[in-house]
Amino acid sequence: MSFSRISVVIDCADPEPLAAFWSQALGHRRAWSNESFTVLVPPKGGRVPVLIPQRVPEPKTVKNRLHVDLHTTGMDAEVARLESLGATKHDVHRIEEIDSTWTVMSDPAGNEFCVVQDPD
Repeated sequence: MSFSRISVVIDCADPEPLAAFWSQALGHRRAWSNESFTVLVPPKGGRVPVLIPQRVPEPKTVKNRLHVDLHTTGMDAEVARLESLGATKHDVHRIEEIDSTWTVMSDPAGNEFCVVQDPD
């Protein structure tokens, strides 16, 4: 089986501010948009998925069943950068067995994601 790309669709009330957040957070560019959704693609040669903020009528009411993990070597700086773009920091978890730390955050629409610092 061969896929040409993987897209992650993020439900939201208004795609525009979410597209602005995720394009800045990941360095994606807008490939296409209308009133219902925006397609954000990674830089040429980028290996991360296409993101599509999509307008839905219902509000978010529970925890996401699927979320994005962003891996970094500079946890504190990356969390601060994402907060400056409009993300909210919620909690920090450390798993000793694999020596990694997760910071749980949410984007401006309240969708959870994690910033992960793996061992050096």
